[in-house]
Amino acid sequence: MTFAPSTAAAAQLDSADDSAGDSAGEIASLEAAGEYVADSCLVDGPLGRVGLELEAHCYDPADPFRRPGWDEISDVLDWVSPLPGGSAVSVEPGGAVELSGPPCDGVLAAIDAMNRDQAVLRPAFGEAGLGLVFLGADPLRPTKRINPGPRYRAMEQFFAVSDSGAAGAAMMTATASIQVNVDAGPQADWAARVRLAHALGPTMIAIAANSPMLGGEFSGWRSTRQRVWGQMDAARCGPILGASGDDPATDWACYALKAPVMLVHNPDAVAVTHYVPFADWADGRVLLGDRRPTTADLDYHLTTLFPPVRPRQWLEIRYLDSVPDAFWPALAFTVVTLLDDPAAAGLAAEAVEPVATAWDTAARVGLEDRRLYAAANRCVAVAAERAPTQLTDAMQVLIANVERGRCCGDDFADRVVESGIAPTVARLARGEA
Repeated sequence: MTFAPSTAAAAQLDSADDSAGDSAGEIASLEAAGEYVADSCLVDGPLGRVGLELEAHCYDPADPFRRPGWDEISDVLDWVSPLPGGSAVSVEPGGAVELSGPPCDGVLAAIDAMNRDQAVLRPAFGEAGLGLVFLGADPLRPTKRINPGPRYRAMEQFFAVSDSGAAGAAMMTATASIQVNVDAGPQADWAARVRLAHALGPTMIAIAANSPMLGGEFSGWRSTRQRVWGQMDAARCGPILGASGDDPATDWACYALKAPVMLVHNPDAVAVTHYVPFADWADGRVLLGDRRPTTADLDYHLTTLFPPVRPRQWLEIRYLDSVPDAFWPALAFTVVTLLDDPAAAGLAAEAVEPVATAWDTAARVGLEDRRLYAAANRCVAVAAERAPTQLTDAMQVLIANVERGRCCGDDFADRVVESGIAPTVARLARGEA
């Protein structure tokens, strides 16, 4: 089994030949749909492979209020591929640029591959008069979609008529993250592994929080990105764990079938503008596109679900804000170590247990919460004890920040107060510290 960058894979759906409407693979019943999801969501195997995905907002440093257009960004990407580390490059709905790294043998190889690709991508944007800014939320510009893909156009239509319209627009066009992809591991350990991946969420959010602003204003939250995601429909964006968390495959199947259908191919992506749980479509109570769903429809539906930990045969860790180069290698190493090293995982589980569900507190006040502060210090110390020499400096920067109770975005907030939003963003876009 190999895993591929999820965002790049989703982007390919826009240009792929549509087969979702074919009668082949039609889902016979709700039970069949549930079995299909549960049986395919995780793959039994050893641990070890890691993939990283980094998103950055694209800015014009000469006019940081301006959102670079689709053609401008595409012109840069046309001549940077293939990248030396093997990353795929995609453009998010609002113009954020994402590097989706390949699966590598271990986190150090994944970090090295991502660094090599960034070393090519960032100068390429600089030569075009543009810059990449690593923040969890766009602090300056109003939400706006520039990616013309039919998938994103339909998503925009879906959110426009939903109860989370403003949050949906912000999620699509004004947020950016780091995603860490790891193997599911041996089946006997799936339940404990998925529980730990969730339990680490609030602590890692508090450490990585790097989005104090949105739309030109301080939000009052350390991670405005997480606040935006928290305002979304919990059926699509909330944690997937069931009451016990003992059967993640069944939990994911239940979650997926209860979630409302966002898009249907007919033949292009079409927004579903009324609330239809996939279960109702699979059970034949509702027809979408004048037909029953196929397994291709179900696969596509799964790409429109955005829980903080998502099973895609492997595990996607999706709750980290985008952060600058001084932090992201240490953050990636910490997450992977706390999940993949058995001794570190046991220590981490104990450390984060008191704050395992404190998602909103972590996003709002970060390490000012004494319990999150204690958990964060313990977790980074455990990871640092296992860090190789090439990450010593990065881990020391992270440790020092956490010991002072500072989130990644506190330096950005201080600079904004001192110099203003636009000058601060412009300096970051030019690559200035």
